[in-house]
Amino acid sequence: MDSLSTQELTALFLALGVLLAFARLLGEIARRFNQPSVLGEILAGILLGPTVLGRLAPEISLVLFPQSGASAIVFDSFMGLAITLFLLVAGLEVNLSTVWRQGRSVLVVGNAGIVVPFTLGFAAAWFMPAAMGIEPGADPLIFALFIATALSISALPVIAKTLMDLNLYRSDFGMIVIASAVLNDLVGWIIFAIILGMLGTATGPVLGVGETIVLILFFTVAMLTVGRVLLDRMLLWIQAHSASPGSVIGFILAVALIAAAGTEWLGVHLIFGAFIAGVALGDSPHLRARTRSVIEQFVSVIFAPLFFASIGLKVDFIANFEPGLVALVLVIACLGKVLGCGVGGRWVGMPRREALALGFAMNARGAMEIILGLLALRYNLISERLFVALVAMALATSMMSGPVMQKLLRLKKPRRFFDFLGARSFVSDLQASDREPAIRELAEHLAETAGRAAGDIADAAIARERMMATGVGHGVAVPHARIRGLAAPLVGVGISAAGIDFDAPDGEQAHLIFLILTPDEDAGIQLEILADIANTFSNPDMRDQALRAGGYREFLAAIKSNGET
Repeated sequence: MDSLSTQELTALFLALGVLLAFARLLGEIARRFNQPSVLGEILAGILLGPTVLGRLAPEISLVLFPQSGASAIVFDSFMGLAITLFLLVAGLEVNLSTVWRQGRSVLVVGNAGIVVPFTLGFAAAWFMPAAMGIEPGADPLIFALFIATALSISALPVIAKTLMDLNLYRSDFGMIVIASAVLNDLVGWIIFAIILGMLGTATGPVLGVGETIVLILFFTVAMLTVGRVLLDRMLLWIQAHSASPGSVIGFILAVALIAAAGTEWLGVHLIFGAFIAGVALGDSPHLRARTRSVIEQFVSVIFAPLFFASIGLKVDFIANFEPGLVALVLVIACLGKVLGCGVGGRWVGMPRREALALGFAMNARGAMEIILGLLALRYNLISERLFVALVAMALATSMMSGPVMQKLLRLKKPRRFFDFLGARSFVSDLQASDREPAIRELAEHLAETAGRAAGDIADAAIARERMMATGVGHGVAVPHARIRGLAAPLVGVGISAAGIDFDAPDGEQAHLIFLILTPDEDAGIQLEILADIANTFSNPDMRDQALRAGGYREFLAAIKSNGET
């Protein structure tokens, strides 16, 4: 049996390790700047691909990422698995029940959000294909349909994350946005599956275009009706008869892979099968939130970063970047989606600013747009310069969505207490045994950052403490003070193993003591921080993990791994 040589295996695993490390690192950096992690992941690939490393050290680039040979085939196959699992997760996030619960509003907004950008995109590609970057020899009709579909689809994962960041996810506005995005994703991917069928991409038995389209539509309807019911019952049976929670995860992955193989055999890319399988499974009431979370983390931590980083390996983003084409694609994409969804929002009675915010929420393209573009590039339907323009448009629309919504809806981004906490103001082992010495000890750690004498800070907090005790219960105390002229809020945290009496309503000793300093003129931020601390540490598991933290980074990791997105 043929196999990779030792040298090829070494290069393959080294390439995967380097790519994953760069993707995770730059993805986390992107998140620190409130940008989608996919931005950093693609940038990692750009740095390691022909755009940067290929120019500076082409020999190293070819050794790590060869363009041909057995290791290149294995690498490409691994990326096929990665994208398949990513589309499974995207499908699991689609809850069809939300569409029906929202009723008329979703049908109006969702359809308007598809029809208007689809029409604009089709017209642009049909009447000026050269300007839009059609590949020589490509079918003009299929090209126009692709552009129309690519500019119509939204990115449900990016939209959901943005709404969560703005505390809008469970609002009426958020539910309309999510349900409309579900409808957009479902219709958009069905249309794209039909386009792939028209391309005649089958690797198995060669079917006619009509046969492929009929079979794909039959597969979709069957999976979302009868298949949905059968899969729900099978999940219930597995949970009732299996001792291992991993059995459900194994079943879900098996269904996704089999469905992916089925659509690939029919002549439509395997990711469509995985997506539809995810939709059918994700709507099951027997799919537990923890199982869904484990699959999502498994894919988003390993496979998704590898796939999105691999995109940067395929194209030279400098040589193929055309500002005019990028601007054209971006304008058409934004105009179609914002206008379509905005008009739909006004039609169902939304105020003008809210309807416009709805349009910008749905305008986020992100990963889904990039995947469509990559498939079109693979089948020689679009040029590399159009692919680069689509990637730039997807990232730009994802980045602008949150800030524009925030401005239109006049929202303040939720502020978390750890935004104002630093390593210097964390005390893992408070020496004080009483509340006033504890406040003075924490004040010593905040004094330098605050630019105030430790005694002045402590006196202000103690004066407030004497007016009313700040023990909030559950082992938490929040002494605080407003400091005139303070530039920004500051939070200090002390952990007391023995406990300190802060006169809490439940009589418990405080083990987590937060000293909160806020500017005198900003009363609102103090209330936000106090409420955030109380809400965060109402969870006993969170308190236990925080108390076990041996240092600032462990404390921060404990908080963020239990709810921070």
